[in-house]
Amino acid sequence: MAARRTDMHRLQELIRLHRQGLKDRAIGRTLKMGRDTVRAYRHAFTEAGLLVGSVDTLPDVEVLEAALKTELPARPLPPPSSSLESFRPQIAELWQRGAGPKAIFDRLRVVHPDFPGSLSAIKRMCRRLRVERGVSPEDVAIRVETAPGEVAYVDFGYAGLRYDPERGVLRKSWVFVMVLGYSRHMVAYLVFDQKVSTWLALHARAFEELGGVPRVIVPDNLKAAVVRAAFGVDDEPLLHRSYRECARHFGFRVEPTRPRTPEHKGKVESGVKYVKRSFLAAHESVDLPRDDQALQVWLRDVAGSRVHGTTARVPAVVFEQEERATLLPLPRSRYELVLWKKAKLHRDSYVQIDGAFYSAPWPLLHQELWARTTAHEVALFHDDRHLVTHHRVGRGMRATLDEHLPSHRVDLRERSRSFWEKKAAGIGAATHELVVKIFDSDDVLSRLRPVQAIVTHLARFPRERAESAARRALHFGSTTYAAVKNILRRGLDLEPLPSVSTRPWLKQARFARSASEIASAAVKGPYLFSFSPGDRP
Repeated sequence: MAARRTDMHRLQELIRLHRQGLKDRAIGRTLKMGRDTVRAYRHAFTEAGLLVGSVDTLPDVEVLEAALKTELPARPLPPPSSSLESFRPQIAELWQRGAGPKAIFDRLRVVHPDFPGSLSAIKRMCRRLRVERGVSPEDVAIRVETAPGEVAYVDFGYAGLRYDPERGVLRKSWVFVMVLGYSRHMVAYLVFDQKVSTWLALHARAFEELGGVPRVIVPDNLKAAVVRAAFGVDDEPLLHRSYRECARHFGFRVEPTRPRTPEHKGKVESGVKYVKRSFLAAHESVDLPRDDQALQVWLRDVAGSRVHGTTARVPAVVFEQEERATLLPLPRSRYELVLWKKAKLHRDSYVQIDGAFYSAPWPLLHQELWARTTAHEVALFHDDRHLVTHHRVGRGMRATLDEHLPSHRVDLRERSRSFWEKKAAGIGAATHELVVKIFDSDDVLSRLRPVQAIVTHLARFPRERAESAARRALHFGSTTYAAVKNILRRGLDLEPLPSVSTRPWLKQARFARSASEIASAAVKGPYLFSFSPGDRP
């Protein structure tokens, strides 16, 4: 097997030195071979008739290979000895399914408590399996060459803890990196979060700095850009609505990468590593705003002016001379940040957006709506159907349209006495008088709720019946919602009223008798109450 591994050009040199008359010891010393190895090759070439000839005319490599196959056949390797041979089928199956050596090792230890192998033995077994399988077409890395202005790659990278002067604390920071595929020109910014609003604002800032827009953006599968990643060729990635609207405004297309395939966006992966290892590792942090200013200086003076290791060209020069002019022009209108959010319609017919409340039609209670928010408006959608657009209000405030509430209950939002007296007067004089008397019936206890219930109920009936029910309630002193409702339910409002009231309204205490009743009782006897003769004590 040693002959198979020996360089054929060294064997040509062996024949040349032998034709010059050198002995095996000298040839071995010159070619760094053992004397036994030189002797074995010399014997094989002698049998093939290759040692005799001119020094200037040496046998071709193919002739030497053919001679060695005939005269010095390769000895087969002894079968490898491994403590894992009995586990080889299981290891091969797990390895073909994509498990790495560590995952295979952990799995076998769980399934087989007495597993005798080590992690190193698993790694050696996987290497042998890889050699036996050979190279497959999928192992070939296809380099993608992009035209100027065609593609840009974007990603976040962790940038360590930095001081936030607004909050006065240390916070996690992130570096946003955009790399143009053709020139390798790079823009980068330091931020404190990876929110959707931050992601979109950084795109707009990068496009303005570049003076144009690449035609295709390749983002990582972070939630700010891709809600659901595509795991297969036939799967469709689901873009975040906010990112989709940003793409429409600037005119670029989005091409998400497949999950767990960093090689598909190697240009930006390398860019993030370059920023970390060069700028972040050497820069002494002050606070995020000043660190970001220092990053911009480094991008201009260092990253942009270096000779790129792959292209062997200066990124800033290539960008200015060849790529900037090929970018899509910036839109005429300035980008307004648009955010799409899901919001549940609560039982009060409001959704909550950024601490403020916005009404939506009450039949959609407890359902999820989509809110399209800008700095000035909040538009609500259900099943892609536009419901309403509200103007922005401050935190804790409400934006309400009366038609979003049940028509017979919308006035319940009002709590002033003047409103309900005015509404009662709109029904009729008797209703207004009834409401005034109910309000005045107690100088401490609020009578708002019974007034709301009575007026709302009377408003559902024709004016004549509502007024007749109010007059009957006034006549009998019926001040409760149940009494007024019962009058209408039993149709008592359609009957004539008695000529004399049995329970007139009183200004004094609710349960006191009038002066005439007391005088009448005094005439009848020493008791305040009158009894029939049979009942008198």
